[in-house]
Amino acid sequence: MSAYREGDRTIVSIPARFSRDQEREWVAKMLARLEDKERRRRPSDDELWTRALELSERYLGGRAKPSSVRWSANQGRRWGSCTLGDRSIRISDRVQGMPAWVLDYVLLHELAHLLHAGHGPAFWGLLESYPRTERAKGFLEGVTFTQEEPTGPADVD
Repeated sequence: MSAYREGDRTIVSIPARFSRDQEREWVAKMLARLEDKERRRRPSDDELWTRALELSERYLGGRAKPSSVRWSANQGRRWGSCTLGDRSIRISDRVQGMPAWVLDYVLLHELAHLLHAGHGPAFWGLLESYPRTERAKGFLEGVTFTQEEPTGPADVD
């Protein structure tokens, strides 16, 4: 059994042997599971804020204290940004729908900037405690690669 979105349609697969009652029951269950999964992958600004505070506590000893954390539609090619002056963090809405561990990495990356502005060794040292840093960086690099415009055919003689 499965449920997924395909464009503007929702597809629910269940065994053909189900009775009408079983079908109604399982379609409702699968739709609820799908909605829950989507909600977790697309948290609200308030949920994003709460998650950032949890990550700061767990991986940064609670030292990174943002003034706000919110989704942003104008991040261009960035996954997130941090303004040190007002301690605000914005996460690109392109991250919505990505696995939770990728979102956690992007949040931690921006939280770490509240402690170290640049990308020097001290900054990267803060992210070493997050076990999926390298995996998330690779995931984001792959997404970037698939979204870039091709540069044209390579010269091959």
